[in-house]
Amino acid sequence: MKTAAVLDTACLIGLERLGRLELIPRLLSAAVVPPAVAEEFGPLPDGVTLGNLTDLRLAETLRLVLDPGEAEVIALASQLGFRAILDDRKARLLAAQLNIPVTGTVGLLLKAKQEGHIPALRPLLDNLSHAGFHLALALRAEALRLAGE
Repeated sequence: MKTAAVLDTACLIGLERLGRLELIPRLLSAAVVPPAVAEEFGPLPDGVTLGNLTDLRLAETLRLVLDPGEAEVIALASQLGFRAILDDRKARLLAAQLNIPVTGTVGLLLKAKQEGHIPALRPLLDNLSHAGFHLALALRAEALRLAGE
């Protein structure tokens, strides 16, 4: 079952570098970004829409400890009741404390493998690493184990 999510810039950049932005509408029933992410990323890919952030107090509070994009992703996910797609550890922990379900870019790629949208996860993880994305060895190993690779 597809889920709706608010995406952070890191996810969009990672998928763009992999040439796999088309996975977003295949994996998510709705993909939304807050204004700060739209400003950071630029023109939004197909299947991604700009969300209207109305809970500015939460975003402003979160900006005290997170970058604007991550803060707005959490605030918009809270507002909409959507999952947050975040890779930053501190942002993920704060989202979890607010009872917002969280997935990262690797989690989306794993879902793509499990649903048959990609033939293998390992090459994409290798390419992400070569593109400058830090992937914890434990995360990589667990994702490959879950993917059966």
